Amino acid sequence: MLKHIVKLLSTNLNHFLICGWMLCCFCSAGRLKAQNKLPGNEGKDNLRYIDPRIGNVGQLLQPTRPTVQLPNQVIRMYPQRTDYMDDQISSFPLTIVSHRLGEVFAMKPWNRTLTANSWKQKQTFDHELEVTRPWYYSTYLIDDEITVEFTAGKKAGFYKFSFPEKSTEKFLLFNLYNSGAGSFKFINGNVIEGTEIYHEDIKVYLYGEFSSKGKAGIIKNGQLTVADEITGKAAKSYISFGKNGPANVEFRYAISYVSEEQARASFHQEMDGRSFSNLQADGEKAWDKAINNIHVEGGTEAQRRSFYTAYYRCNERMVDITENGKYYSGFDKKIHNATRPFYVDDWTWDTYLALHPLRAIVNPAMEEDMLNSYVNQYEQSGWMPTFPVLFGDHACMNGFHSSIMLLDGYRKGLRNFDVNKAYEGMLKNANEATMLPWRNGPKTLLENTYYTKGFFPALKIGEVEKVSQVNMGERRQAVAVTLGASYDDWAVGQMAKELGKTSDYQKFNVRAANYKNLWNNNIKMFMPRDGNGNWINIDPKFDGGMGGRDYYDENNGWTYLWQVQQDIPGLINLMGGKAPFEAKLDQLFREPLNRSKYEFWAKFPDATGLVGEYSMGNEPSFFIPYLYNFTNAPWKTQKRIRFLMDVWYKDSIFGIPGDEDGGGMSAFMVFSSMGFYPVTPGLPVYTIGSPVFSKVIIDLADGKKFTMIANNCSVINKYVQSAKMNGQLINTTWFTHEQLIGGGTLELEMGPKPNKSWGVEQTLK
Repeated sequence: MLKHIVKLLSTNLNHFLICGWMLCCFCSAGRLKAQNKLPGNEGKDNLRYIDPRIGNVGQLLQPTRPTVQLPNQVIRMYPQRTDYMDDQISSFPLTIVSHRLGEVFAMKPWNRTLTANSWKQKQTFDHELEVTRPWYYSTYLIDDEITVEFTAGKKAGFYKFSFPEKSTEKFLLFNLYNSGAGSFKFINGNVIEGTEIYHEDIKVYLYGEFSSKGKAGIIKNGQLTVADEITGKAAKSYISFGKNGPANVEFRYAISYVSEEQARASFHQEMDGRSFSNLQADGEKAWDKAINNIHVEGGTEAQRRSFYTAYYRCNERMVDITENGKYYSGFDKKIHNATRPFYVDDWTWDTYLALHPLRAIVNPAMEEDMLNSYVNQYEQSGWMPTFPVLFGDHACMNGFHSSIMLLDGYRKGLRNFDVNKAYEGMLKNANEATMLPWRNGPKTLLENTYYTKGFFPALKIGEVEKVSQVNMGERRQAVAVTLGASYDDWAVGQMAKELGKTSDYQKFNVRAANYKNLWNNNIKMFMPRDGNGNWINIDPKFDGGMGGRDYYDENNGWTYLWQVQQDIPGLINLMGGKAPFEAKLDQLFREPLNRSKYEFWAKFPDATGLVGEYSMGNEPSFFIPYLYNFTNAPWKTQKRIRFLMDVWYKDSIFGIPGDEDGGGMSAFMVFSSMGFYPVTPGLPVYTIGSPVFSKVIIDLADGKKFTMIANNCSVINKYVQSAKMNGQLINTTWFTHEQLIGGGTLELEMGPKPNKSWGVEQTLK
């Protein structure tokens, strides 16, 4: 009997694991839906489908964050804990300054005996009693019997604390998140002013008011001391409302990056005469406006939950840091006057692919303000940024993909920014900036190899790095840098062409083809070369150190095999034509790792959401399933997209296949659910996939509507049988941005089996 059981388990282990994973997903999804019924969590219209907890458990690395905020605004909050599995909260931030890059002003309620260690102690909560909506948060601290509620304004926030009636002394504790100096000052027992130094030299200002008067204190030399003010590193303070004080305490506050006077002004502007319920209701209205410009019919409830939660995440970043016509810029460390919003907190390596193209459709005026912010940041710093955050251009990843983003916006009719100044910045990056990953500043000796030989030079396996500017952890990423730079150079050349700069266009049009210099025709992969042009023989599946970073970046050669978005026909020619190209795509989704997953992920932890060698969990893979639309088998795009969406985008805490990156991955999900995708940002066209909804209506800025109709669409009916654009039959998988914003109607007939003859025309009509 024992042998029989062991055999049964070994034979069916994979089945059991899958069933267990599915059960876990279903249970977590059910829990999240049940939590939606808690007070303050109802929502209306499509808001009821949003659940910020979806994806809160990461595959291997970063989970999603259940952020409470107004769309694209400064005040962002989620309780600080290790991850979703943690049942203890360490503090509540007054704002999250930048996505995954830090917070300011820690706070928490307290009603136990106060000691110098109280600030370090965590507080237990119950997941089932936690409510998270985009505009509202609530939790119950079990051991303390305290209810915490929060709602957000633009530059202001509002906390409510409900203490037990018969509690010990009631406190609010304040602390700093960052290691620099800070201060807290209590005035008249009901006002707090504070400062905290973020990222070395940015002073953040706090002004807040309590609903009741209390007695202030500080920690000085490790001892509790009655005092109204403290200044210094690790400043800790508290306010006590006494044992017989009010059971309900409200704390309203505002944050400023400009001045303490501006923090006070923002407070009065947003808070005077307004209750918690007023602010909460306004927040819900703001999200209603942001989310309900896309309407869907059909699909399952799970698909709607995943879709609208993804769309919510597309409205987290960038954030507008203007304050009454002023803003602080980390790009020149100055205060500026402004007549339009100034946005920061963007990672273009992640967001140029789908998030910026999505916003160009649903909110083009905001996208123009963001593009204008990039131009302002170039003027202030001397370099066109790629990862603009509060403290400046964060040296992160590789490439100058803001060039692609700017070109894409321009070609989609977004012109409310200084295009010539934008081009100036694009050109300077392409000619003068270092291409080294995770480095900013002027070029090094390595860039000269790219300029003269058309590729970024790599080191042989085991060769010692001698270029001091190279980030020793991120390495050279030579193949990834070459491929990314080819796309960036294409964007510079195309913008030059748009602006009539012929010589620049000719120069960068040549550089756009530099990807061909790393094509190894024997191996049929993009492979590294040394500075002399000699091939370096590597295993493109596994060599290159952590994350493959000697040659690739976060992914292996199978992902970088396709990174030629600017010239897919050229890539097809390198592979020998459409048939070999299609066969290689098939192989990508079936190719084995040739090692255990734990060994693979120990080196490539970013490459999650695996199907063969394809990684759904990392941004460079987003467009790859759509490449079948360049072959004679577009039906395979429909098959792959539906499979990937169904497997990796669940409405549960496990529902995101990798690092979501503040809207980057969510925008892919939004586009793909609607049934089309921008394969090549910089070209104002979209390619058709397989929608999960029977109807999608996008409200456009000028009052027009783009409509996608998928007749007979269902979980089974995923294949396009025929298509019409504005009533005219089409046999191509492509349509233009002009057709979309003109209020076009795309009508698809869907069926359970592929129509292998549909969509094979590669030209637009």
